[in-house]
Amino acid sequence: MTKVRFLVSAALCILLCMLRAAEGSVHEYNNAPLSPKENAYMFYGGSEGLYATSANAQGSGVANGKSYIRFDSTLSFRRPADSVKNLSPTDGNTGLVEAIIFEVADVDKIGGRVHEQRAFCCSADLSKEIGCPENEVIKRSSKEDPDWPQAHRVYFKGTDLEASFHFTYVNITRTGMYTLYFITCDSRLSGLLVNGKTIWKNPYGYLPGRMAPLMTFFGFLSLCYLILGLFWLMQYLRFWKDILQLQNCITVVIALGMVEMAMWYFEYVNFNRTGLRPMGITIWAVTLGAVKKTVSRLLILVVSMGYGVVRPTLGGLTSKVLLLGGTYFLAAESLDVVENVGTINDLSGKARLFLVLPVAILDAFFILWIFTSLSKTLEKLQARKQVAKLDLYRKFTNSLAVAVVVAVIWIGYELYFKATDSYSEGWQNAWIISAFWSILTFLLLCVVCALWAPSQNSTRYAYSEDAGDDFDDEAAIALTAPNGGSKVPSDAEKAPNKERKPVNTDVFSLDDDVEEDKRE
Repeated sequence: MTKVRFLVSAALCILLCMLRAAEGSVHEYNNAPLSPKENAYMFYGGSEGLYATSANAQGSGVANGKSYIRFDSTLSFRRPADSVKNLSPTDGNTGLVEAIIFEVADVDKIGGRVHEQRAFCCSADLSKEIGCPENEVIKRSSKEDPDWPQAHRVYFKGTDLEASFHFTYVNITRTGMYTLYFITCDSRLSGLLVNGKTIWKNPYGYLPGRMAPLMTFFGFLSLCYLILGLFWLMQYLRFWKDILQLQNCITVVIALGMVEMAMWYFEYVNFNRTGLRPMGITIWAVTLGAVKKTVSRLLILVVSMGYGVVRPTLGGLTSKVLLLGGTYFLAAESLDVVENVGTINDLSGKARLFLVLPVAILDAFFILWIFTSLSKTLEKLQARKQVAKLDLYRKFTNSLAVAVVVAVIWIGYELYFKATDSYSEGWQNAWIISAFWSILTFLLLCVVCALWAPSQNSTRYAYSEDAGDDFDDEAAIALTAPNGGSKVPSDAEKAPNKERKPVNTDVFSLDDDVEEDKRE
């Protein structure tokens, strides 16, 4: 219990430290400083995949076909008080800040080179060389659209410490990955802070481009979990007297998956409608997802060990299994919080790699432990000549092996995709990367449900440890056969010298069964 309390406390601490206002297509800036880079001061305002405005766009609703980036009237810049010491209130323009918006294909249209070094601002030398306006951001027109990249300017007047954008509406005329930077070339504006927000909208709503297909995907997967849940519920209610603890765990995983997918769907629907992600719903969806991932992996692990089927308890491995599950939950929760809570940008940073590595290492450890346990379980079943269970576990092993091979191939594709798409130009297909893992998890769950579906033979299956050869004499009887299958001999028809003893089928029992371990 001490370990469990420690893991829960650690999870809460991580969440409290990492939580912030949940945002999405509404990008907020709260006293964000412009940092020096090359010969300019810059602040990254966000990146998102945007579809072009529809040809028949009309109306004022969310799904009105209009696509734009809008600078809110609250968007403003504030400079330090000491930067206006040598200025007069009657002076004209005493500072310039530019909001540069460009499509990633035009990234080379921003900035230039001076003596083999990149420069964002036009110096006196560059002004003479290429004719750019001095002390402004260097820009060259795109071949596809001469109006892009776009620069929207705001000027400081006299000794004013604050300058604000007027209402600015940037219509998106071509589909692409767009990026916003706030840049100033004026050294007097060192220490400049930006406040306010920008709103990014797609023709269908406020969902970022790479996330939009996931809304439909989560709705579809919710329906799939519902169908699987109904099938499982019918079998569960039909054979409720013969239910194993293992099958109760499968029920929990199905329920978690169903609720998780539904919560993600409604969270995306709300996000698309408002442009904001309610922290409560998002945190619940993230936490449910982390719990489901953890329980799913633990379920596969304990099934591979044979507990509840070949062995009655986890024995001395209970604490190790729970420790691995708790560690994985913390890693998965941390990664999902970073990915889904806070400002959502389609162009993700490299900091995410720090949280991806622990999850990947723990997944590899799960796979190693699962196949090691499966190998030992198959050896025991073969030695005891328990043909029916051996056939079942071979099918399970083959399914897992196929899943691992497919996963490794997909990981290779994912690495290739990200390595060759450094500017996220393939954002329209990026949703498939995350969707694949949800599909693979669902298919594996379907396999487990098919192999361990409730049946009239479930209890006999759990007793097989004591039944010895009698159970395997009935190998022709499917372990998951319905009532219409062959007749199961009653206890009276069994050999009188074999007394059947109940076995603890609690897969997650915390009792360390020493005698069971010795017997095994």
